[in-house]
Amino acid sequence: MTTQAIQPQFRLEQKRKIIADFPGPKSTELAARRAAVVAKGVASGVPVYVADADGGIIHDVDGNSFIDLGSGIAVTSVGASDPAVVGAVKEQVEHFTHTCFMVTPYEGYIAVAEKLAELTPGDFDKRTVLFNSGAEAVENAIKVARLATGRTAVAAFDHAYHGRTNLTMALTAKSLPYKGGPSGDFGPFASEVYRLPMSYPFREENPSITGVEAAQRAITMMEKQIGASSLAAIIIEPIQGEGGFIVPAEGFLPTLAAWAKENGVVFIADEVQSGFCRTGAWFAVDHEGVVPDIITMAKGIAGGMPLSAITGRADLLDAVHPGGLGGTFGGNPVACAAALAAIETMQEQDLISRAQEIEELATSRLRSLQDELGAESIIGEIRGRGAMLALEFVKPGTKTPNPDATKAIAAACLQEGVIILTCGTYGNVVRLLPPLVIGDELLNDGLDVLEAAIRAAK
Repeated sequence: MTTQAIQPQFRLEQKRKIIADFPGPKSTELAARRAAVVAKGVASGVPVYVADADGGIIHDVDGNSFIDLGSGIAVTSVGASDPAVVGAVKEQVEHFTHTCFMVTPYEGYIAVAEKLAELTPGDFDKRTVLFNSGAEAVENAIKVARLATGRTAVAAFDHAYHGRTNLTMALTAKSLPYKGGPSGDFGPFASEVYRLPMSYPFREENPSITGVEAAQRAITMMEKQIGASSLAAIIIEPIQGEGGFIVPAEGFLPTLAAWAKENGVVFIADEVQSGFCRTGAWFAVDHEGVVPDIITMAKGIAGGMPLSAITGRADLLDAVHPGGLGGTFGGNPVACAAALAAIETMQEQDLISRAQEIEELATSRLRSLQDELGAESIIGEIRGRGAMLALEFVKPGTKTPNPDATKAIAAACLQEGVIILTCGTYGNVVRLLPPLVIGDELLNDGLDVLEAAIRAAK
């Protein structure tokens, strides 16, 4: 017996509206205040300042309304002010905002861990630790893997992004801006991190290579350059995020996971960006039935509140001695309340199915546009799963990256009131990450603007 999904309710009208040039006077004033006190190293992609947000709409301080196709980088999947999340946060802050779980614990932390044990893949006994950010989750997953195995080496992949802390910078493949820039590098970075070739179907030198063959290529490199007996963990994003929303060929992930299991290597799935219904499944690994030893989560977990987690095999996480894991704010009670409410919204509104509907609507339209533009199209590939979609732009008739067109498209969309994000190793990918609660009318309006920008780009 199936139940009808509850429909989302919104405070703000779900319509795009541009009433003033932007950045408007209030945003300009805030930008001047920012320049005086905020470090230049913190960059913002959109030059307007937010006054309110709900569903798929962001209002700026000057009265403009933008369609949000970025969700704060896949965070506000249930919308930026989901009523259930807001209510749970209000109720929690009326009781206590913090005690530190490592000092005086509370039920909310346990309830989140119980829910993650239920939702994450694998029918084995699981344990969870809560933190604040995706980078923290990744750092601690590696800590657990190294201690539990007694090994030190970690394998990561080309085009990977895992965070901005020292260890996660080492795991991240792209240098600029994450590992350094014109003013210098952030290194030296953590040692014993090895880089493996990713399955990137659009850019494979051998277009006929299968996912299994691409995995075997990486496995051969691990065996030759590291040695399975020295390898603590393999960490991989099932769909790479900042690297360009790269979806590996079918069979790539299962083959790597099987090799890791055979060799006592901890297989870590970094689902920080791809988790929580984003790809049309609870987690991206679910699409191929891959069961990680440890899964890292953040972003969409708590409706916009800062929370992250690692969930994995009990024998791995319980190998760490008491006091070896934690942090002052990890599993903050307000964030835990938000997470439980956000997950409830995902279930009640069936946002897994909604992500699948978004994929069908968006890819159908974009592929029609690609066909219309023909062989000289700047659209090299449309890819992704669920509401984690991407367009890779190229020079017409080639596979040469076209970052200039990508920037122009994003700028043109913003001028018309649509916020989109770019990414990719070559800076030539537009990624679409709409809130999963976005309505068809608003999504189609955003896609209208995107299509017009693509047609105008060279």
